Amino acid sequence: MAVSPYKYFEPDRMGRLRNLNLLARQAVEGFITGLHRSPHKGFSVEFTEHREYTSGDDIRHLDWVAYARSDRYYIKQYEQETNLRCYILLDCSASMNYRYGAGMTKFDYGCYLTACLAYLMSRQQDMVGVVAFDEKVRFHIPPGSTPAHLDRVFRRLEETRPSNKTAVASTFHELAATIAKRGLIVIISDLYDDPDEIAKAFQHFVWKRHQLLVLHVMDPAELDFPFKKILSFVDMETDEKLQVDPRSVRDAYVEEVTAFIEKYRKECGDRSIDYVLTRTDTPYDRMLLNYLARRKAAMR
Repeated sequence: MAVSPYKYFEPDRMGRLRNLNLLARQAVEGFITGLHRSPHKGFSVEFTEHREYTSGDDIRHLDWVAYARSDRYYIKQYEQETNLRCYILLDCSASMNYRYGAGMTKFDYGCYLTACLAYLMSRQQDMVGVVAFDEKVRFHIPPGSTPAHLDRVFRRLEETRPSNKTAVASTFHELAATIAKRGLIVIISDLYDDPDEIAKAFQHFVWKRHQLLVLHVMDPAELDFPFKKILSFVDMETDEKLQVDPRSVRDAYVEEVTAFIEKYRKECGDRSIDYVLTRTDTPYDRMLLNYLARRKAAMR
């Protein structure tokens, strides 16, 4: 078993994902050769159209078949393959510190996902940046792909502790306004904010022509409500306490949580955003393996 110097990077689990790539569904902007189609014209993999020859064009790209048919010179144009620029937005508000029983916190689960995705995208020559946020941006690491860049990401994750309230929607609007180049935005959060306002923030990213992947991280207890004895529940962001008999509220609670999740599922579906309900009792590598396999199949 390989030993890692990092808390959130597990080489053995990375090995299970080595044959999968996180491919962009649409054309993206980048500057090095990689796995993704570029919106800029070049001479590489996939033919797109002709244009008339002009003095100085490389004659290697002349279409002699078109010349035989029209007695005019045409240059073949191709879509250029390029790298993907990605930002991972990691929620580090106090609610992400929740866990029930012996499982890991939502924040730790999110850190493992962040480290795993950063490694995968760097391995396929993509640029990945990481933003941690609660009420505001806690840290912002611009996109990179070098080993030194990954080291910085991994160590910054280890230094971060969840705290403060959540302001998901306003933070997303701020980031949508400042991230210039279009690419992939991966959101890792429990999304505990007003779903209508978050949906508007999602739309802001979409309007800026980013692709979105939402990993909605939830503890199993938040979904299944397994409690039986009278308990005092404490809001992790406000410290507000509420004593309840779980048996008397379980049905209403599960109904509310289901509606909460379905609201996000619908809002994402309406905007062609990938939404994945992510339970912390599912090993993160298995979750990613299943998701990336489905995404790869959908793009064929």
